[in-house]
Amino acid sequence: MTRDRSTPRLRVLQSFREPRTTTNPYLVQLRDSLEPHADVATFRWPRALAGRYDVLHVHWPEVVVDRGTRVRRWAATVAFAVVVLRASTGGRVLVRTVHNVAPHERPHRATAAVTRWCDRRTAWRIRLNDRTPVPDATRASTVPHGDYAAWFTAYPPAAAVPGRLVSVGLVRAYKGVEDLVAAVRATPADAGLDLVVAGRAATPAVADGVRAAAGGDPRVRLDLRHVDDEELVAEVTAAELVVLPYRTMHNSGAALLALSLGRPVLVPDGDVVADLAAEVGPAWVRRFTPPLTADVLRREVAALRADAPTGFPDLRARRWDAVAKGHVSAYEAALAAARGRGTRGGATWGRGTP
Repeated sequence: MTRDRSTPRLRVLQSFREPRTTTNPYLVQLRDSLEPHADVATFRWPRALAGRYDVLHVHWPEVVVDRGTRVRRWAATVAFAVVVLRASTGGRVLVRTVHNVAPHERPHRATAAVTRWCDRRTAWRIRLNDRTPVPDATRASTVPHGDYAAWFTAYPPAAAVPGRLVSVGLVRAYKGVEDLVAAVRATPADAGLDLVVAGRAATPAVADGVRAAAGGDPRVRLDLRHVDDEELVAEVTAAELVVLPYRTMHNSGAALLALSLGRPVLVPDGDVVADLAAEVGPAWVRRFTPPLTADVLRREVAALRADAPTGFPDLRARRWDAVAKGHVSAYEAALAAARGRGTRGGATWGRGTP
């Protein structure tokens, strides 16, 4: 990844806007970790359409074009299609992080069309784990999702509350929060379990569904809004167990957030989850086979108490210095491949990476 001092610094345009207080910390940490290695800019239409950059790094195309009205969405879609063409010609390359195997919600037809266009023009893909399918593994790199340990150091942790279950993150339909609420409500009163759901609901309909599932049960506390960092640390660290009852799960920033704060997680089983358990320690990543039920919750809490992890999970592979190096290597490989100088495909960045 070492660049000759006479070589101009790599210019990278990220597909997310200038961060706000509600921006995903993953994106903010990515930008900050890259800045010692490259000139990094955030997304603005004039910059994307006419600015100078070597790499356009796209995360979620649907987020770029998402707008409140049909006319604005179509206008953004057309503009982004032009950006994609520009970013994949003239010595520039488009690099895309494959965060999900498939969209979690059915996209609008214009969004689906521009996403397919983006896929066709992508020169290189970054995946967060080796199990994410990509069209061409020789033009892909694996760079693990970075941790959140440094992000939250300013906020003191709370003491874990026995029996406290917590679910955090953006509440979306596929995450199965209603299933978790129903499972908690089905536990007997003497089980001593209660639940906190903290995170903004993606839509009013999702919020209504979660509230209906809770039914006013005093053991369930809902905080369906954006939770700031200090509150988030307080909620997560008060948990005896963080439960993420996703109906489908491939990558999960919420799981890494909980682990970064030293709290074990309960997640649906699968190959990616098994890999995470092997990486950080199986006592930190507890797995269940859906559906999530009251019996599963009681069993997992009892098992956790019998074999509680100590210290902190092993997140060395998630350090942001390694994450940044992995991204810069992917950018350079994409440019080299586009210019016919070969590839460095198939690299995995993290523990043991030079």
